[in-house]
Amino acid sequence: MGAQASSLSQARSLRSLVYKKNLMKPLHILFISPYLPSMIRVRPYNFLKYLAQHQHKITLVALEPSGEDQSGLVELRRWCHQVHLVTLPRWRPFWNALSALPSRTPLQAAYSRSPEMTARLKQLQQQNQFDVVHVEHLRGAELSQAINDIPVVFDSVDSITLLFERVLAAGPNLKSRFLAWLDLSRTRHYEGRLQEKFKRVLVTSPLDREALERISSNKNGDRLVVLPNGVDLDYFQPMDLERAPSTVIFTGKMSYHANIAAGLDLATKVMPLVWQDMPTAKLVIAGKDPSAELRALTSDSRIDVTGTVPDLRPYLAQATIAVTPIRYGVGIQNKVLEAMAMATPVVSSPQAVSALQLKAEEDVMVAEKPPEMAQAIIKLFNNPTRQQQIGQAGRTYVETHHDWNMAAKRLDETYRAVMNEA
Repeated sequence: MGAQASSLSQARSLRSLVYKKNLMKPLHILFISPYLPSMIRVRPYNFLKYLAQHQHKITLVALEPSGEDQSGLVELRRWCHQVHLVTLPRWRPFWNALSALPSRTPLQAAYSRSPEMTARLKQLQQQNQFDVVHVEHLRGAELSQAINDIPVVFDSVDSITLLFERVLAAGPNLKSRFLAWLDLSRTRHYEGRLQEKFKRVLVTSPLDREALERISSNKNGDRLVVLPNGVDLDYFQPMDLERAPSTVIFTGKMSYHANIAAGLDLATKVMPLVWQDMPTAKLVIAGKDPSAELRALTSDSRIDVTGTVPDLRPYLAQATIAVTPIRYGVGIQNKVLEAMAMATPVVSSPQAVSALQLKAEEDVMVAEKPPEMAQAIIKLFNNPTRQQQIGQAGRTYVETHHDWNMAAKRLDETYRAVMNEA
């Protein structure tokens, strides 16, 4: 027994020494993404930026769907040791979805299946010695099948099961609810086995962690790690611009169904109540690819639907209030963090800030029903001092809780933990 105990102690000591050595060295990270990280794909984009600042060597392999935004490619090549783009032809996702229909694989996971990507990943493993693999999003999960004997950290970002449940209950139209229903059962089954497949599974919020825990077949909760989104505090910061009077802004990717629903709610249910008291108030809906329903709102001269803008910051800096009337969704709403970082006061639905540890009425104004939201907007319009107080409190909150540097350090710790277990 004594010899056995001594041997076990020596093994533990050796592992501890290896772990301490690993804490010192920069890592070679194979970062796999089903889309090109960009200022819109904010989470992987900033992970890459800040991991590079921590001196890690990164090989990025990303699928490049036809028409994908390449605005961040110059920066990605500057941050990464290598960047490999694999084209995903337009026909491939449709074929992948049809092939997955008879199976239990979610259409979201099947979307990015790519023989070309598989071949590239196998080639890179032969040519390089990677310390750890980072796989991004449910759409990238199937790509991990090409990885051999390297620890994998999977960034689920959100629980897509939870998202589909909420879309099914509150989606803006029949199409969105049908697509959620079609993939919900498959997604629940697939996400329930993520902890069997990956050493660590990252999510942005405790709510998403709880959702994955509920459906998980492996109850080892240590594998589920909450790693919140950050905000680039150097990029998003208050600007010396005069705020326009009585102007509301709503931001986001405006082809996304949850943002479409929120934009329509804001324009047709909330703002008419504001206009009863303040008929000259303006609404700006700023973001890429607005839907036809959103573009049609510009028939009212008080509503501006911008489409893609080269820089969102001046819009946030000049608005009186940022409003996020999200009725459903999961994870952390980056639009909230970005507005707060600009010291723009935020009026939000409870859903949009449910993943944040905010103090209502101090860091943000929270209102659920359209009349409540309209009243909160009107009160802030009429109280410049209150606007400034909430705007500054919001800036302080994100500085304290959502610095990408802190997120990158925690991601680094997660990588080293799975390496130590390998």
